[in-house]
Amino acid sequence: MNALGTIFNTTPTLVTWVLIYIVAQRLSELVYANHNTRRLLAEGGKEFGADHYQYFIFLHSAWLAIIFLMVDPLRPIGLVMLAVFIGTQILRVWTLASIGRWWTTRIISAPHFDRVNRGPYKFLSHPNYTVVVLEIAIIPLMLGLPWVALVFSILNAILLRHRIKVENDVLVPRGR
Repeated sequence: MNALGTIFNTTPTLVTWVLIYIVAQRLSELVYANHNTRRLLAEGGKEFGADHYQYFIFLHSAWLAIIFLMVDPLRPIGLVMLAVFIGTQILRVWTLASIGRWWTTRIISAPHFDRVNRGPYKFLSHPNYTVVVLEIAIIPLMLGLPWVALVFSILNAILLRHRIKVENDVLVPRGR
């Protein structure tokens, strides 16, 4: 067992760079999502499910914080797990590219908004949630923290169950 926060006192390793990538990716997505949210609201969209949004922010922040505190930066990353992680990132890019201007971390909708049915949305109702579910499990597993994968996967599933119901209820009038 390594000391808490060892990653902050160690020369950067592959583990460090993977975590930096994850933080940079999450922050850049929040900027993009906030931009889209403001624009969609200005175009007549309405937010749904705002009452649970802060729980996702807390969950994801706690997940990252615990990983940063608990990870052994000298741990080797297995090539199979790294390949699976890279696969999730490819699905993430495909998902964001497919939904484009409609992508946000909030549920913003209006009857006149298009419903995206291209890219991974042809095959999955919620491909972004699929990516997040995979990441919440894969990243800690890849970094030797299986208990983090288990605990946060369960908590995320509880939140997603509610969120997907809210989102599906909002999307029903817009068709498939």
